[in-house]
Amino acid sequence: MGEPGPGLRTGGDVRTVLSVEDLRIRFGGLIVLDGVSFQVRSGEILGIIGPNGAGKTTLFNILSGIYRPTGGRVLLEGEPVGGRTMHAIARRGVGRTFQNVRLFGNMSVLENVMVGRHGRTRAGFVHALFRVGGVRREERSILEASRKELEFVGLDELAFLPAAGLPFGKQRLLEIARTLASEPTVLLLDEPAAGLNPRETEGLSRTIREIRERGITVLLVEHDMELVMSISDRVMVLQNGRTLCEGTPRQVQDDPEVVAAYLGEGF
Repeated sequence: MGEPGPGLRTGGDVRTVLSVEDLRIRFGGLIVLDGVSFQVRSGEILGIIGPNGAGKTTLFNILSGIYRPTGGRVLLEGEPVGGRTMHAIARRGVGRTFQNVRLFGNMSVLENVMVGRHGRTRAGFVHALFRVGGVRREERSILEASRKELEFVGLDELAFLPAAGLPFGKQRLLEIARTLASEPTVLLLDEPAAGLNPRETEGLSRTIREIRERGITVLLVEHDMELVMSISDRVMVLQNGRTLCEGTPRQVQDDPEVVAAYLGEGF
């Protein structure tokens, strides 16, 4: 298994960006999250692991505005965001990818990233319809920013190909580029290594580290333990909707409850 995570950089911005307080959600009589609390600091990578059904994706669905919690609250840079729409939360700085890649297959690679960037536009519908005012300048800005994100993930040479024609690993990178185009403060990556081969996973690891170097906070839900333990500053383990353990990768690897409940004797 990989070495413990690199740890937070010192001397930089270490303010708390995301606070989750006593988060709870139930669907009918089923309790999915039961009092989950944690904080994430600026530029930190928090790995979130746990068995299937532990509540990991449900947590992301709450943080991104898909679900509303039954109780507790979520603070983004000190401001409550609970109850806001997905669009409003995205504009506040929470970007999210999904387990199953969600792309516009008939659109080009570049156009997919531009869709993510359009969430940051200021021109109204009427201005965009008639292409007046600063719309042309804004369109150029969207194009330039989108090309930069494609270059960042190594897809710039594929910009004009249809997204549906990309190999699966590159589709994963395209979804990340599209999310980065929205200028997130916090990036939620939901099983980004699923379906990737070892070489693609190694490249993904470098990309996530480079995202952190941009000052973006990363929450990573992932079943690839090698990836999680090698890049995370801290790891949180969920089990049955509750926090089983939280600490550095080494602390989590050495925790007897985690080994017994999830990781197994060979971890």
